[in-house]
Amino acid sequence: MPALKEFMRECESGLLGALDRLYPGASPRDLKMAEPPSIELGELSSSISFELAREFGGDPSRIAERLAAEISPRGLGLVRSAEAVRGYINFRANYCILSRLIIEEARSLGRDYGRSEPRRRSRILLEHTSVNPVHPIHIGQARNPVLGDSLARILRAAGNEVSVHFYIDDTGRQSAIAAYGYQKLGRPKPRGKPDEFVGEIYAITSCLLEIRRLERQIELAGPGGDDGASRELGEWRSIAGELEAKFPETFAALSRALASGDPGAEVDEIIRGYERGEPWAKEVVRPVVELCLEGFKETLARMGIAFDSWDWESDLLWSGRVAQVLERLSSSPYVREEGGALILDANRAVEEMGLRPILGIGKEEVPPLTLTRSDGTSLYTTRDIAYSLWKFERADRAITVIGSEQSLAQLHLRIALCVLGRRDLAEKYTHFAYGLVELPGHKMSSRRGRAISLDEVLDEAVRRAREEVLKRSPGLGEGEVDRVARLVGVGAVKYALASVEPCKNVTFTWDRAVNFETNSAPFLQYAHARACNILKRAEGEGIRISGPDYGLLSEAPERELVVMIGKFPILVERAAEKLAPDIIANYANDLAGKFNYFYDNFPVIRSEPEALRDARLALVDAFRIALGNALHLLGIEAPERM
Repeated sequence: MPALKEFMRECESGLLGALDRLYPGASPRDLKMAEPPSIELGELSSSISFELAREFGGDPSRIAERLAAEISPRGLGLVRSAEAVRGYINFRANYCILSRLIIEEARSLGRDYGRSEPRRRSRILLEHTSVNPVHPIHIGQARNPVLGDSLARILRAAGNEVSVHFYIDDTGRQSAIAAYGYQKLGRPKPRGKPDEFVGEIYAITSCLLEIRRLERQIELAGPGGDDGASRELGEWRSIAGELEAKFPETFAALSRALASGDPGAEVDEIIRGYERGEPWAKEVVRPVVELCLEGFKETLARMGIAFDSWDWESDLLWSGRVAQVLERLSSSPYVREEGGALILDANRAVEEMGLRPILGIGKEEVPPLTLTRSDGTSLYTTRDIAYSLWKFERADRAITVIGSEQSLAQLHLRIALCVLGRRDLAEKYTHFAYGLVELPGHKMSSRRGRAISLDEVLDEAVRRAREEVLKRSPGLGEGEVDRVARLVGVGAVKYALASVEPCKNVTFTWDRAVNFETNSAPFLQYAHARACNILKRAEGEGIRISGPDYGLLSEAPERELVVMIGKFPILVERAAEKLAPDIIANYANDLAGKFNYFYDNFPVIRSEPEALRDARLALVDAFRIALGNALHLLGIEAPERM
């Protein structure tokens, strides 16, 4: 058990013993410990006296004094004393023992510090990113892979077996539009990065199709026209002008290719043919999707993000899994046919099956779910139901990282699992929702070709990081500057997207992302490099940690740093339980802040006596390990030089 957790357990044990003796009828609801406002008041504090005062009456301060006097440190090796302070019970640690245990635990475990072995190892299938393969990953979508990768790392550190999957949405209309445009161009070899080339084709083809559709709609409306369609047509023609200026050759070629025939009907035929698995349709769609995936893998590799499996949505259709799901759902009393389409009456299912408390649904009415179109083709959520069943054949628990805007679709999926008789799976399925990424001054739309790609953001981050590295470390060689700039720039983007609580939106600004002073990846990486520099200097002077006296780490900032290092294993467990990478990000920021204060105010190598020097060197090494491991859980590299 981690040393700080053992200290917490001893505090709780001592408090429970005192309660049993003094208040045998008490039923405390919350024994959780908190940190006092200053470590000078102790390492942990309990407010149980206030709860007892409400239950039994009396003065909380007097109750705290009685409890503190009743708690005996005998038999509690890590607890030195319990004291009453203004109604609170503050616990002081046997600091010499606690600091030795925390520092030596971190140093002996190294990269494994913070990892744990649960009583029961869970098999978790984690799906993340799953961007539609019709354009590059843009900054608005980038939070998904960053959060998903960090979640996988945290869950593994908590002792789970985690398999990471990318779901390739290749059977929808968007893929068919991109494939149609690519086919009309004669299947050319990509210019530049393949996902950027596919995105160019998709944006132009989609735009031209919309213009054709709206022109036809206005024509059919006759005299007087359709004012709404006319306004929309004007907007699309404006977008067409932007795309033509940006991609003149591709725009001209596609304009000629789509000038005749019925492009909309041809795209619909591709959708139907591909869903049926017809060879000609496979030859049209799959090559374009594979091109886009090449680009995705290149971008994700820049960020150190990889997948255990790439799962094709079309395989679920061609294997008959989606048809089996539809057949089973059709036999339920909650599915009806309406105009040739299959509709799931989700609200009726929720009410009659008593699903509101199970699925966390309030009193609001749940809209129906369309399972198939009138032409028999399936919709995304229907295919996702089949995919979820496939997931549970391979795992005990499924987590899907997808934006908050998909909450209704994710709820529909869980309702459908219940209708299929798999309420147990619905309870083991987690929608990890997250807020949007906002760039001040930018309104993004991939369909309109107005998105800022993740690659562009990474390039700019690395450029800005390079400027900072050159200013701060002019002695680094060119190759080392490039290496550090890359890991700092990429880390800056990842931290900016992961450090905000998932349910909140992220406003991405360069002033915050590439900030060496506080609450950013460069700030954390710089603190790690500082610690490495101290240890390297000591090694260069022939100093070895041989006789540390941890009792000499008596200054408040030193003790705070030790306790903060000790928190790491506890917070890894909490982050895994709550699925909250921001817990690790905030911890790393607090840890680096405490280290920087220690660094600025206390000598290490020149400390005297040697026992204090060795204790401080060991403390710096333990800090390096804790911060490096925290950065690893965020997918951020920890440099030794900056």
